[in-house]
Amino acid sequence: MTTPTSGSMTKAELVEEVSRVSDLTKKHAEVIVDTVFKSIIDALHRGEKIELRGFGSFRLRKRESRKGRNPKTGDKVDVPPKRVPYFKPGKELKDLINRAGETAAAAGPEPAEPPHAAAP
Repeated sequence: MTTPTSGSMTKAELVEEVSRVSDLTKKHAEVIVDTVFKSIIDALHRGEKIELRGFGSFRLRKRESRKGRNPKTGDKVDVPPKRVPYFKPGKELKDLINRAGETAAAAGPEPAEPPHAAAP
């Protein structure tokens, strides 16, 4: 997998990783990634909660209407109520991330490519 320079993974990099790991074409991997994202969005739009065991859950939170302030003019404005998506990581995901951080700190700097990714 290519290491992102900005410290974040893009959708294109995710598609590339799915393609590499699954031995699928990038086009097929893109269809899979798009389908997963669309399914999550559609379920949230219907007001459903998505729970992915070991990973986390997606749900909507409601924000009430409030008074805001226009940053340019300083005028008070009414901000309407809205629903915002929220992700809550699962315990297993938190544990994996913290364990990976502990082993990386103990082992020193990470190699550029993991050993299993090298071609024979």
